[in-house]
Amino acid sequence: MRKKVDCRDYPSEVNCTLVIAGEEDEVVRAASEHAVSVHGHTDSPELRQQIRTMLKDEVPQHA
Repeated sequence: MRKKVDCRDYPSEVNCTLVIAGEEDEVVRAASEHAVSVHGHTDSPELRQQIRTMLKDEVPQHA
């Protein structure tokens, strides 16, 4: 199942609205890069683990 993380679930000073979805490892990698470059976090195994706990299952949108 695809996973997602949505910045809107975690309000920040920059009012980020980014949603990242895909395979779990892809989302963790992209979300950690985003957290570092946009939100000022330091990349670390702890950050990646924290992101992994924040992932939700992506619910497919049907037309």
